[in-house]
Amino acid sequence: MKVKLTPLNSCKEFFNKNITLREIVFFTLVLMAVFRWVSPPMALVAGILVAQFIGHPFLHLNHKLTHVLLQISVVGLGFGMNVSEALHAGKQGFLFTIASITITLILGYLLSRIFKINKKTSFLISSGTAICGGSAIAAVSPVIKASEKQISVALGVVFILNSVALLIFPVIGQWLGMSQQQFGLWSAIAIHDTSSVVGAAAKYGEEALKVATTVKLARALWIIPVSLIAPFLFKTKKGNMKIPYFIGLFVVAMIINTYVPGMQYMSDYITEIAKGGLTLTLFLIGCGLSASVLKSVGVKPFVQGVLLWSFVSIASLWVILLSVG
Repeated sequence: MKVKLTPLNSCKEFFNKNITLREIVFFTLVLMAVFRWVSPPMALVAGILVAQFIGHPFLHLNHKLTHVLLQISVVGLGFGMNVSEALHAGKQGFLFTIASITITLILGYLLSRIFKINKKTSFLISSGTAICGGSAIAAVSPVIKASEKQISVALGVVFILNSVALLIFPVIGQWLGMSQQQFGLWSAIAIHDTSSVVGAAAKYGEEALKVATTVKLARALWIIPVSLIAPFLFKTKKGNMKIPYFIGLFVVAMIINTYVPGMQYMSDYITEIAKGGLTLTLFLIGCGLSASVLKSVGVKPFVQGVLLWSFVSIASLWVILLSVG
């Protein structure tokens, strides 16, 4: 007896054969992140729980997807910002950026000598902490000819600490009574990845988000001079440097929003979509923090990462509370 294939039967057959419970849970959480039914910290925690208990059903696509999604979302945030405000925020964070990057790289070198950590692994962790987390590691690693193991260890350290920062920074900021400007500046300096910076600042407030995004992207440009110096430090031939071109598109988006008449009516919709994209990015980053990633980090590199991050966080917090109103 032949069964007639109606559209309903075909749909049932597809779901029975191809869609697992794990994928249903995963896509449900994706939708919750996209439509911002969960906050950025909650999205990250949900992703970590998925990684630990049911596993990421599309793990092989995760790194590339988060990379592209983050860049698109950051450009979208540019449509919610004004050029003059951005210049003011960037100018204020300039000295903080130079001082923190220089001190972090020097301290990272000293810690690598004390703990006897592989030089390339240590430099990747230091660069990620000093500049912009995974983006800095991705840019510097081909220049110094880092191995897959060294890259994965550095990324593991940065992503773990990013997750902690995203959860605790807004709580600390509220407890200390930090202003929007203070918190935006602090998160841009002390949190590694742009995604976690934006997630923490967005939870704190709109003004904090604008300051944090601008300062963090200005900070990310320091990938270029660090990548140019790195081959001389490690005596390697210059590799292909990954320049963060999306920062230029972010600036273009700000200019359009500021000077194109009528653009402000669309900007709110674009920035809301961008925030949904960033919440989804944090969920996917959490999904990538599996038990195997956590185990691969190792004690000494993790200790270096914690010490560097703690120093940058505490020192920058102290300076900002004293000098920024």
